Amino acid sequence: MNDSKFRKPSFAKKSFGQNFLVDGNYINKIIAALNPQIGETIIEIGAGRGALTEKLVASGANIIAVEIEREMIAVLKDEFTGNGNFQLIEADALKIDYSKFQIPNSKLKLVANLPYYISTAILQKLIEQREVFSEMILMFQREVVERITAEVGNKERGFLSVLVQNYLEVHKLFDVPPIAFRPSPKVDSAVVRLIPKTEIGITDEQMFRKIISSAFRQKRKTIHNNLKNSGEFLVKKFDESGGIKEILDKVQIEGNRRAETLTIDEWKRLGNLLAQ
Repeated sequence: MNDSKFRKPSFAKKSFGQNFLVDGNYINKIIAALNPQIGETIIEIGAGRGALTEKLVASGANIIAVEIEREMIAVLKDEFTGNGNFQLIEADALKIDYSKFQIPNSKLKLVANLPYYISTAILQKLIEQREVFSEMILMFQREVVERITAEVGNKERGFLSVLVQNYLEVHKLFDVPPIAFRPSPKVDSAVVRLIPKTEIGITDEQMFRKIISSAFRQKRKTIHNNLKNSGEFLVKKFDESGGIKEILDKVQIEGNRRAETLTIDEWKRLGNLLAQ
């Protein structure tokens, strides 16, 4: 791989959570997982110095690179502007409407090596716009991947686990060690494939999120006690519907259970009944 971009005076900035992937083996593994095809459109969030971008552009796919940091923008312009299948978007990935890049009757792919500090925010953003993507190959801190893949009953299971698994199929692909980055982070990373689900089965998405957020507020408490202290909006909804215990009984959920023991279907039943 041409590593000329890595000789440029471009340094990672802590304010952007930058750790550049430089190991060619892991770069190739990510590209292989994404499997870019000629003519399809791929969004790359946080293109940085272009380690993935170079392979993506060479694949013949139409690449839309999103970058917010000025120095990295200069590097990307210098390296790739002459390629007809490359477009650079200078913007915050959390503020973009990705549907505007979608071609009729087709969906976008997405790839990203994400700064750790925006993991939760970017996941929620992508869930909101999931319908424009066919699949997403994302790298997170391994701790985040453990959370979003945590199964029912696992102590790592929380709000983000339920939210992501309800809207997306989650498949962990492989770990990436700190030595694969420059500078090396203090934590391991992992790559996942996320595929949007076509059937969600939720009546009121805002209600669903409020319920799971409240139920996981204090993980050592029971679901009944957490919902009892869930704030005026939800407490009022429960009161209007007959009370927390009565609603939990109707959907066959024992109030003394903890939130991590509930299945996705149980969360849906609870949210949909309360939404009525």
